[in-house]
Amino acid sequence: MRKLTLLALAFPVLLAASQPPAPVPAAQTPAPQRPKRPGVTTPGVRIPMTKLKPDAVYEVPGAPDWMAVDKEVWVSNAPKNSVSRLDPKSAAVTTIAVGKDPCSGLAAGFGSVWVPNCGDSTITRLDLKDGKSQATVPMTIADSEGGVAIGAGSFWILTDKKGTLARVDPATNATVAEIYVPAGSFAVAFGGNAVWVTCTEKNLLTRVNAQTNVIEERITVGPKPRFLTVGEGAVWTLNQGDGSISRVDMKTNKVAATIEAGVPGGGGEISAGEGSVWVTTFEYPITRIDPSTNKVAQQFFGEGGDSIRAGLGWIWLTNIRAGTVWRIDPRRILATLAE
Repeated sequence: MRKLTLLALAFPVLLAASQPPAPVPAAQTPAPQRPKRPGVTTPGVRIPMTKLKPDAVYEVPGAPDWMAVDKEVWVSNAPKNSVSRLDPKSAAVTTIAVGKDPCSGLAAGFGSVWVPNCGDSTITRLDLKDGKSQATVPMTIADSEGGVAIGAGSFWILTDKKGTLARVDPATNATVAEIYVPAGSFAVAFGGNAVWVTCTEKNLLTRVNAQTNVIEERITVGPKPRFLTVGEGAVWTLNQGDGSISRVDMKTNKVAATIEAGVPGGGGEISAGEGSVWVTTFEYPITRIDPSTNKVAQQFFGEGGDSIRAGLGWIWLTNIRAGTVWRIDPRRILATLAE
């Protein structure tokens, strides 16, 4: 028995020796690592997220992400191919089917919620009153991590990586103009009678005249700007390259301040309102910037985050991993002190 066992063990070795050597696999290229997010080091600014208590928690199973604020709050959910409507007066949630894989922002205007769908290259229009589908518009989308805007009687969206900015007439759902901004532009916002577009690949903020469709300025901001917001007297870009925020003066078209927030890397979002500028990323769900000082006033660290909006007197924060949306009184945030 022992002899047979040894022969059985030896046979595969002898067989392997008689075979040609197996080819050595090519070296694997390691996946790029996400930049570390150190946050800020200013004393008295960092606060554990566990110290902040929401006024309401909305259950949105899946991956609640992009938000738009009208009389209610709307949040997209890519894994569920849906958008949920949140009642600001309660914790009620109504979920509505849209196209495949909603992405790249939400916008509310002209009686509709506008939902880009990356999975089937469409825009779904939902009625703001009853949530019913009004139209499905064929539309290519430049990137899943982008942003759309409402302004000057139009809906605005980037439709390809070459920098094609489409102006859509809400009366006909037809593209009535195409403006060619720098390639690698993905997110758009409206304010000051202008359309503002971040170019991640060239570190630019492009200003487009909303009346003439003419590019007026190209402004160099921080590295890899992606998400942006207009409010509190300026345009603000979240720069994924170094985790800074650029403040751009709309009168001079110049960078008025650069705020170091220490939140580099993909994802995140930025919103202005309720007297502050609000940034969210994983690890740092809320970073609050005081526009009167251009400094980080509070930075909450811990679980949560990925999308943030100021509106209806509240701060709205998604926790994409937990499938929830928080409604928070901004006064409660300001009153939460560092340990």
